Amino acid sequence: METTTALVHFATALAIGLLLGLEREHSTAGQPVRPAGSRTFSLLSLVGAVAAALAPAMVLIVVGAAGLLVIAWYVLSAQISSEPDLGATTEVAAIVAVLLGALAWSHPTWAVPIAVAVVALLAAKRPLHRFATHLVTDDDIADAIRLFVVAFVIFPLLPDRPLGPYGVLNPSRIWLLVIAITLIGWAGYVAVRALGERQGLVLVGFLGGFVSASATTVVLARRTGGNVRHAVLPAVLTASVATLVQLIALTAVVNPAIAVRLLPASAAGAAVLLGEAGWLAWHTRRTGGDSGSERTDTPDAPSAFQRPLSLRVTISLTLVLILLLTATRAAAALLGARGVLAAAFVGGLADAHSAAVAASSLGGTVVPISVALLGVGMALLSNTLIKIVLAAVAGGLLFATRLAVLLVLPAAAVAGGIVLVM
Repeated sequence: METTTALVHFATALAIGLLLGLEREHSTAGQPVRPAGSRTFSLLSLVGAVAAALAPAMVLIVVGAAGLLVIAWYVLSAQISSEPDLGATTEVAAIVAVLLGALAWSHPTWAVPIAVAVVALLAAKRPLHRFATHLVTDDDIADAIRLFVVAFVIFPLLPDRPLGPYGVLNPSRIWLLVIAITLIGWAGYVAVRALGERQGLVLVGFLGGFVSASATTVVLARRTGGNVRHAVLPAVLTASVATLVQLIALTAVVNPAIAVRLLPASAAGAAVLLGEAGWLAWHTRRTGGDSGSERTDTPDAPSAFQRPLSLRVTISLTLVLILLLTATRAAAALLGARGVLAAAFVGGLADAHSAAVAASSLGGTVVPISVALLGVGMALLSNTLIKIVLAAVAGGLLFATRLAVLLVLPAAAVAGGIVLVM
């Protein structure tokens, strides 16, 4: 290795150690024992690079020596500190610094992003502790473990080729979609629990829309108590914004060409929805109508949704996807474009995203892209009608009528965007 290149690699290792050390020194400030800071971490990382430069076996020796050193640090800290939960983050980070220093010698382009990720993880101590202890329940952890086992054990074994009737069922692609939908829903589910109480109904509506826009509409409509000027209307509108955002993400997995063409329509619809929600929120505060309803009840918002990582919900979603994919393909074979549109409309009554995915999967192969785009529009239309019906059941006819009027312009914007790109 040339001298200049070697010096760059050593400098990279030194910078990585300094970055880790600065974070640890800042995080442990005020503690009775601070075994390692910026200088110690810099030296550890540099030693790792020197060891890698000398011989691969030297890295093992240096890591072993560093391990003995951090054990001594931990024992000393345990003797001096009075905290019952001492933790060993700094000690483990010291070992990581040595390994990253060694990696910087051979693969600096790998070492730098890994080091940044490690520092971000170390710096996120408080949010991670709050997430683990207050936001995630035992049921959530059990659901996540089951889903991850299925995803990482079963998913690699699934065949990545067309199977089933009409060759429309690709097990690997279907499971990838299921994982994407459930993870997006879980992120919204946790976010509602984390932020909804403090940030208000509008944020609850938007985040809840990633779990289920229809369920969010019902949850929020129940809060109106017959008051058609209730502040939940902006929140219901933002739930539909989440539907459009999620639509682009999921269709991109199945058919990127469809997602690109849907982007202007979704952006136009989302812009109109956000404009209406903003105007309604401003008008409600200006007139003093129901301002106290901007905060959520403690358990209501999160508990009203099914846990998206539930294995039962995941299996149900898989079956819905398989059914809609098969039905839409069969409708295309029997009735052509009209069959795809009819299947998408009927499927949208149950789930807009699954129906849209089914229609998108046929675009450019079985049916023209224009027909697939119309199918997505039909799925969104029928799902919008279902939301209005649910709003009437949960919040009353007057509330549903006002919601229907507010959804006319966004629906027109989406329809116009689809027509323009056909």
